[in-house]
Amino acid sequence: MRLLHALFVLAILSLIPAPSFAQNAQPMTLKEAEQIAIQNHPQIQAATNLAAAARAQVKEVRSVYYPQAYGSATGAVAENDSRIAAGGLNNSIVYDRYANGVTVNQLISDFGRTHELARSSNLHAQAQQENVTTTRADVLLQVDQAYFGVLRAKAVLQVARGTVKNRQLVADQVSALAKNQLKSTLDASFANVNLAQAQLLLVQAQNDLQASYAELSTALGYGDQRTIEPAEEPMPSAPPADFSRLIQQALRDRPELIGQRLDVNSAMSYATAERDLWTPTISAVGTAGLVPYREDELASRYAAAGFNVNIPIFNGHLYGALRNEADAHARAQEQYLRDLQNRIVRDVRTSWLNANSGFQRLSVTNQLLQEATQALDLAQVRYKLGLGSIVELSQAQLGITQAQIEQASAKYDYQMQLSALNYQLGALH
Repeated sequence: MRLLHALFVLAILSLIPAPSFAQNAQPMTLKEAEQIAIQNHPQIQAATNLAAAARAQVKEVRSVYYPQAYGSATGAVAENDSRIAAGGLNNSIVYDRYANGVTVNQLISDFGRTHELARSSNLHAQAQQENVTTTRADVLLQVDQAYFGVLRAKAVLQVARGTVKNRQLVADQVSALAKNQLKSTLDASFANVNLAQAQLLLVQAQNDLQASYAELSTALGYGDQRTIEPAEEPMPSAPPADFSRLIQQALRDRPELIGQRLDVNSAMSYATAERDLWTPTISAVGTAGLVPYREDELASRYAAAGFNVNIPIFNGHLYGALRNEADAHARAQEQYLRDLQNRIVRDVRTSWLNANSGFQRLSVTNQLLQEATQALDLAQVRYKLGLGSIVELSQAQLGITQAQIEQASAKYDYQMQLSALNYQLGALH
């Protein structure tokens, strides 16, 4: 039954065409991939637009410093001896007239409130600019992970193809010996099962490579899948040994931490501005114009100027509530900053440990491959001499396949881990 199952699997797998990965492939280095993502990725473009919107808000707040001028054209027709008798406390006389004029308002002083609002908006705009840097770092990390993911998938695919080729050779040899009654049918069955497992590995490796191409295409900001052939990158050296200096670098350079500090200062300035709601507001107003059509009682032109002082007295505790709200938001931003610092220290430590482990894994996987190669050579010799069983040979084949996959993966896993460490340090942007 096991032999029939193996033969059935082989027959099914032989009908599956191997996809071609080399057609229309676009060669690309890691630096080129990062540049494409920076120019093309929608997350970076969205963050850039949000930063531009924040800069515009600064101008909105500062517009209070400048005169506010507007023109008016007013006309009225009234019955003789018309008087407004209800609904107003101003002059009730209504004259037939048409007039053109200009009015200018200018804030003289609000005792620092607009200054604090402008400072808060400016700090928020700077924080949004740091968010652009953070988003760019996030995208570059995705690109690096996907880039090395494609290289790893290609290396595993190469191992899978070699495994199928080698196990096919062994299966053919054992089947021929079994046919001539030099080996048992059980040996042929084991060899065919090993071949079927290798072909399953090949199918999975082909699927993983297609998935890694899709991941890289998305990381580059493309809406469709692009078959991109990443170039091999120079192998980096060991990770830095001084962990304390890495923590200091991360707390200094991480853009989201810089942005959070700016948001804290922005919230504090806004709280100060809300406190200044209780201060008086002094403004001046001037108006002038012509009255070409009018009653005889009206002059042909008019002009006036004045000032206004508003002093808050009572507003149902609104200003106090606004100040308390702003103070609470500022304290919350401070706690967010503290939490972010703690998480950054944790993430740097984890990434540093992973990078060191990945670097150590390089030499271990090389040693593992050497040992697995020797074990396979010995198992093959023992099997040919009749001193070893097919189970021993199968275990050796499995060991060499696992060792080759581990070695192929270790190189690119370490490069991924080092990229993640650079991201945690704020050096990837």
